[in-house]
Formats: sequence, structure tokens, C-alpha cells
Amino acid sequence: MDSRAGSGAGNGTGGGAEDWAEELAQAGWSSKAEHIAAILRRRIAEGKHLPDVRLPEDTISKGLKVSRNTLREAFRLLAHEGVVEHRHGQGVFVRRLSVADVVDLYRLRRVVQPAVIRDLKSRAVDLAQVRAAVEEFEAAGTEADWRVLGTANLRFHLALTALAGSRRLDALMSRVLAELRLVFHAVSDLREFHVAYGTRNRRILELIDAGALAKAANEMSAYLRDAERDLVERYAAAR
Repeated sequence: MDSRAGSGAGNGTGGGAEDWAEELAQAGWSSKAEHIAAILRRRIAEGKHLPDVRLPEDTISKGLKVSRNTLREAFRLLAHEGVVEHRHGQGVFVRRLSVADVVDLYRLRRVVQPAVIRDLKSRAVDLAQVRAAVEEFEAAGTEADWRVLGTANLRFHLALTALAGSRRLDALMSRVLAELRLVFHAVSDLREFHVAYGTRNRRILELIDAGALAKAANEMSAYLRDAERDLVERYAAAR
């Protein structure tokens, strides 16, 4: 006998609401709150809402045509990710990261991103999106606004992580890079920073394309160590 009999799964009722929620989650559906959180996360990453700036509940709920309860749930999701924070009696604010936060984010990236590259030997991969991000950066030119360069650089890292074929890794990297954008927006001008590391993306792409995965992974590790050092120095000075 099915051990679930009598639990709602086999009693002719079609299961409880939690059963349907589980099915939707397994199918990859997102709740409305998750959809709203994704919109807010993107806007924050694009610099439309800067660190230490309050997110007005009334304006946002009306603009997105959602209830305040849905928006509050989206805020809770973003607070769990470290993108926003609740300040007692004041509301919800875009979070300002500490230097320790920056170090921790790069620690995570040094574990994940080189491992993604090393693991590519076990599967065939399509580098089209990675190449498109590199070409987008190069087409912008080194005199472009740093936000344009930063966005192209961000897309490179997202596309590179996507080669793993894991939606969980994709979601993780999206959250990590959204947090780092909070740091970028707190520093006055990061064009030089993005130019220095954006030009190294081409080298990593070429190594992967040539099948030199160990070298590409080592290059990524060095890239992230250097970027962490440079960004921490700039961020500490700005703070």
C-alpha cells in the first residue's frame, strides 16, 4: 500500500493546497512575491535604488500593481538575500554592505566560479552567451560609462556560471552579483576597475574555447583575488 494513503494524496480529494504548491515549485514556477523581488533586485543592481535609500512601500505597490502584503513578502525575500534591510520605525532600505561582506562575497565566488570552469570537461557547452557578453563589453569601449561596462561584465559572469546547467547556481550567482552592485554604486567611478577586469574576460573565454580548462580556472581564481583586493581598497576609501 502507498504509505501516503489517508494523508490527502490518495483520499480522492486531490491533495491539499500544500501539495499543489510543491508541484508548482518542482515545475519551476515562481510566486508573485518572487517575481516582484526579481524586479526590485534588478532595479537595485541597475542603480535605480541606491544604498541607504528607503524603498517607499506605497509608491512601489501602486507602481507594480500588487498588494502591500505581496510587496512585503518580496521585501522579506530580498532581506534574506542581504539586498535590503528593515529599519525599525523607518521602513525598508537598500542595504549598505560592509567591507567584510565584500570579502565574503568574493570568497564564495572563488569557490564557485573556478569549479564551474573545471567541471566543463564533463559536458558539451555552448559559449555563445559568454562570447556575446565579452563582445558587448568590447563594443562599449573603454570610455563608456562604468555602469555600461559593469553590466556587460556582470552578464559575462552570469553566462559563465550558466554553463554549469544548474538553475540553483544561476540563482545564487544572480544574488551574489546583485549584492556586489551595491558596493559598486557606493564608489564614485569604477570605469578603470571594470576596464581592467573586463579585458581579462576575453582571455578566460579563449582558454575555455581552446579546452584549456585548468588554465582558465586558475585565471579565474587569480582574477577574483585581484578584483577583491582592488575593490576592497576602493570601497574602504569611499566609506
